[in-house]
Amino acid sequence: MIILVGYATVEGQSRSIAEKIAADIEAAGDRAMLYDIGLGGEYAIGHPEAAILCAPIHAARYPASFVAFVRQEASWLNSVPSAFVSVTLLIRSELEEEREEARHFPDGLLSETGWVPGLVHHAAGALRYSDYDFFKRWMMKRLAGQENAPTDVSRNHEFTDWEALAAFVEDFRIAAKA
Repeated sequence: MIILVGYATVEGQSRSIAEKIAADIEAAGDRAMLYDIGLGGEYAIGHPEAAILCAPIHAARYPASFVAFVRQEASWLNSVPSAFVSVTLLIRSELEEEREEARHFPDGLLSETGWVPGLVHHAAGALRYSDYDFFKRWMMKRLAGQENAPTDVSRNHEFTDWEALAAFVEDFRIAAKA
């Protein structure tokens, strides 16, 4: 089975997640086509047999290029097994109401585009302090402190649960072949 692993990224964690998904697909014996949606262009073949798309939430929005891609490809995405990985730090919040808000981030995207993925996975992102400019680093450190997240700006902090992600990919592969 050929599975498109499409992603949009802002700071790189969604790309890391998509790369891990593609590696897990390949390790299980299927073919993964890694595709950076943010760069635009066409993917190499007409249409793969399944798709997993990944995108981060920033300021309560998915990247515009990702939304445009999903809108354009919704008909195809709905005709094949498909899944969505929504990436946000809020999913790891200590507050249940914030985690619940994060679980509903995809609702607007799916309503707006008409895409109905078979599975949705919520992955925590990362604090990439080394990639931030001075203002963003200061702002993210303050927000992290409010959430009891790491505030050591001398290094990056990753929160993605790689085991849960691998289980999600395996569940998707099984469902896609059923």
